[in-house]
Amino acid sequence: MGNDTVRSPAADEAARRRYEQRGWYVYDWACSVYSTSVLTVFLGPYLTSVAEAAADTDGFVHPFGIPVRAGSFFAYAVSLSVILAVLAMPLVGAAADRTGRKKPLLAAAAYTGAAATACMFLLDGERYLLGGALLIVANAAQSVAMMLYNSYLPQIATPQERDAVSSRGWALGYAAGALVLVANLVLYTAHDAFGLSEGMAVRICLASAGLWWGAFTLVPLRRLRDRRAPAREAGTPTGFRQLATTLRDMRRRPLTLAFLLAYLVYNDGIQTVISQASVYGSKELGLGQATLIVAVLLVQVLAVVGALALGRLARIHGAKRTILGSLVAWTVTLAAGYFLPAGEPVWFFVLAAGIGLVLGGSQALSRSLFSHLVPPGKEAEYFSAYELSDRGMSWLGPLLFGLTYQITGSYRDAILSLVAFFILGFALLARVPVRRAIAAAGNPVPERI
Repeated sequence: MGNDTVRSPAADEAARRRYEQRGWYVYDWACSVYSTSVLTVFLGPYLTSVAEAAADTDGFVHPFGIPVRAGSFFAYAVSLSVILAVLAMPLVGAAADRTGRKKPLLAAAAYTGAAATACMFLLDGERYLLGGALLIVANAAQSVAMMLYNSYLPQIATPQERDAVSSRGWALGYAAGALVLVANLVLYTAHDAFGLSEGMAVRICLASAGLWWGAFTLVPLRRLRDRRAPAREAGTPTGFRQLATTLRDMRRRPLTLAFLLAYLVYNDGIQTVISQASVYGSKELGLGQATLIVAVLLVQVLAVVGALALGRLARIHGAKRTILGSLVAWTVTLAAGYFLPAGEPVWFFVLAAGIGLVLGGSQALSRSLFSHLVPPGKEAEYFSAYELSDRGMSWLGPLLFGLTYQITGSYRDAILSLVAFFILGFALLARVPVRRAIAAAGNPVPERI
């Protein structure tokens, strides 16, 4: 009977990891609703319509005296949010490294983003500048919070667990997005029955994402634990000096840098598709908001399946090969999007299905693959650099999308321009010898990688 009650230290540690892992998953559940309902579905078309209401006879708004085509305003705001995140993340990452207290910083970033999202209820009339400001704050805060959240992965999962743990987190996030989108779809399509205008229904959907984000963030804040920071010498660099030190350290691990460059490129394409797809469907294909919600709901449901399926494929074929296969699928799917006929929801649903099957898996496996390339004891600073790679060039895709539309007036040309990110990202990732990169980082090399 004694053997039934006495647990080994290894068993206790495994139980602690599982406890933290379950809490860690819930942050994906909390924040993914922002990415889905706000950034992907509602805010793009709605903020564009608000900007169009404020535009002059030539279709331009003039924020701070700068002429901007109303259809490009949302894309430019996304770009500015990324630039703000790039400026903030090195400072926050250095503070996390220096103090070892990630949870208070995660709480501050998450609740700043949640509050800005909840305040989107105030967007009506011609308040496009308010909408742009709230988007910039919410999106930047989301990036900072994700940097801190991702840096927990090497601490709560063994090398053999990481593909599965990362994939489960993404899958749970997409499940939350699907659940809330169902509620959004009911409210939006039946807004007359609820005595609401269409605009009011959209504003409620936007604000509810912020409330959801804030409420469920309480779970990971309760379950995750901070680790004691290693002792730092006097004069330890902070902020951008810390980032420069990290990058210099990475120069001794050029294969890790090579992976970051590849990820920086192809992830920019992914992020831009996520943020601009609803604008493309609404403005170029002439699809209604209800159709866009159903399409994104389809993406969410299939992304759960795709994240788990690609996680299984990675166990058989390795994470690198699985990611490369997903980039081929991204390229084919996005190129096909250029030829979609206007006013035909069925073909847009087919496109959404293709995106959903590769979306979660490509992101989850990239995160878990990078966790193998992080030297032990440097998780926070390296994941700060990872998130900078995640967001650091993600202003370029929306900027290219917005500029292409501003020059050509065609959203089809704008969406086609994004194919280059997936082709170049594939070529760069294919050249990275990941087994050598893991060994060079001082980590055990999994049997399949």
